[in-house]
Amino acid sequence: MRTLTDAAAALRAGEVTSVDLVEQALAMADRLDETLGVYLARFDEHALRAARQADRDMADGIDRGPLHGIPVAVKDMIMTSEGPTTAHSLVRDPRRDTGRDALVVARSRAAGAVITGKTTLMEFGFGVPDPAKPLPIPRNPWDTRAWAGGSSSGSASGVAAGLVPAAIGSDTGGSIRMPAAFCGITGLMPTYGLVPVDGCLPLSHSMDRVGPLARSARDCAAVLDVIADRRAERPVFDSDLSGLHVGVVRAGHFPDGTDPALAGAFDGAVAALVRRGASTVDVSLPYLDEMTTAAYVTVASEAFAHHRGDLIARWEDYFTSTRGLLALGAMSSGADYVQAQRLRQVAQRAVTRLFEDVDVIVSPTAAIGAPLFDEFHGALDSSAIFPMVHTLYWSTLVNPVLAVPIGFTARGLPLSCQIAGPAFGEAVVLRVGDAFQQDTDWHLRTPPNKPGTDPVTPRHPGRPPIGDPRTAQALLSAAGLPGHAYAEVAAAYPGYRAAVDTLYEGGVSLVAMDASSS
Repeated sequence: MRTLTDAAAALRAGEVTSVDLVEQALAMADRLDETLGVYLARFDEHALRAARQADRDMADGIDRGPLHGIPVAVKDMIMTSEGPTTAHSLVRDPRRDTGRDALVVARSRAAGAVITGKTTLMEFGFGVPDPAKPLPIPRNPWDTRAWAGGSSSGSASGVAAGLVPAAIGSDTGGSIRMPAAFCGITGLMPTYGLVPVDGCLPLSHSMDRVGPLARSARDCAAVLDVIADRRAERPVFDSDLSGLHVGVVRAGHFPDGTDPALAGAFDGAVAALVRRGASTVDVSLPYLDEMTTAAYVTVASEAFAHHRGDLIARWEDYFTSTRGLLALGAMSSGADYVQAQRLRQVAQRAVTRLFEDVDVIVSPTAAIGAPLFDEFHGALDSSAIFPMVHTLYWSTLVNPVLAVPIGFTARGLPLSCQIAGPAFGEAVVLRVGDAFQQDTDWHLRTPPNKPGTDPVTPRHPGRPPIGDPRTAQALLSAAGLPGHAYAEVAAAYPGYRAAVDTLYEGGVSLVAMDASSS
């Protein structure tokens, strides 16, 4: 039973019970979690009680739907009544927000899901791992020397390794799709606003979304049907894609350093859709570079507003990369933030027009497989990796996007493509993902799951040269950040400022042109 759908069918056929499924999930966690770092907290006794109740209900003829009796893990940004929600951080008081379920968790329980525990992530949904902190490091089950992706790291790793059939994560800049891509599973970022974020700790209020991670598109559809705020149009799973128009994005998605296996894997994925009857046309994403920068400005500004007080009081308790990225918000002006939002509106209108000619748009989720931990060197070094991940663009928009595995690198690490649709177009996105998975078995491949791993050694480079010291220091000081924050993050200011300035160089004319043509 490799998928949620398989497990649900076996339950109804009487081949297994919910208790069987939960005991299997707990046994896998006992065997692998010390290596993989999937869980921050496990709810073993609660899960077994819920499983016994699910079995009693099924015996009494009460069937709550496809999640009935299914083990499901929850990212530790999302509240559960069994214990605290810490966001994988030393900063957050574990006594806060106990005894409460987020709305998506409450809906999952009502549909019969069995919550197994809280999964690891990147601190507050931001940054990269920090081995210096006394918290689990989520690892990739395909190679435990590699990152699971972020920020829904443990959720993706747990599904890929077989600890749970499905998990609930969140996505702000790619936090469902990146780990799904790196771990070789399927992940859905729903349309903005379709799934409630009530009870999910905020990172960036205008970009935060909650969605499922599972093995298949059908599995994601089953979870979405339960957690969505309103009933999204249900996909009709028909492997015949005749009459469907697919926009194919290559421009800007194969940068220097792209894994050599990606081109063939991506072309193979497009060919699979053609075999199913779809027609294709090459398209380019409008304002690709501008929207990537707009995403950084938006997330940094909104996240800094949320974290400013704790950054001032508890700078050292944050992960090195987290506090560095959050501090970028102190280096953004109000005008920068407003300009980023104006350009997001421009891009949204342009993409909406693009969907008048195509039904879905496919592109690589990332240009690489999962990076090794040795490629992380300390504060803000994620700048070498994140440009190779192509999730930020869609995060600035409202559209739904599904990440599906499409092959492997020469090192045996998964590769992925993302399928984007029009706003509230989950049905077509999931239908295309399912048709692709009817023609391939990449989503069913399983990692070796060998316990034991090499330790992750913290690596911190010498302090880089600091550029533009007066401006950077003045901004950080005005924000109230401690003096030593300057030494860590000021070096990032010149490059960040140069990127933000590009929003103005073409931004005003772009907004004017778009307004005149709409």
